[in-house]
Amino acid sequence: MLSLKKNTFHCFAICICLFALTFNTNQALAQKKPILTEEEQVQDAVTTEVDALFKSPEFLKKKNKKFSAIKGYMVVDIAVVQNGKLSSFFKVDSDIKDIDFMEYLSDTVLNHKFAFKLPKQQRYKIRQTINIE
Repeated sequence: MLSLKKNTFHCFAICICLFALTFNTNQALAQKKPILTEEEQVQDAVTTEVDALFKSPEFLKKKNKKFSAIKGYMVVDIAVVQNGKLSSFFKVDSDIKDIDFMEYLSDTVLNHKFAFKLPKQQRYKIRQTINIE
């Protein structure tokens, strides 16, 4: 009787482990980032994510607290590399003159990891206009 309970418990434990392993594998597969291969796709994705980044509650809270008077635009070149990270953020033009705010803006973008990947050895440079309201 005791060995039957032990065997049942082991079978139950194995089933739970297999379920957990299958569930985690499915989640890992579902969370894989898409690989974008066309420059237009990358441009659209960068534009969407950067716009969302500067409308996020975290960004707006800090901007309104430390830089409430800042309004304007910045035209920047953003270089995106294989793993969805930025390799560079370069200001091309701007009517914003506050250096501290520009550093905050560049740090915010450089610390962002995009929700896509690029093919190996691929790098795209995107020109982006950021409007600060």
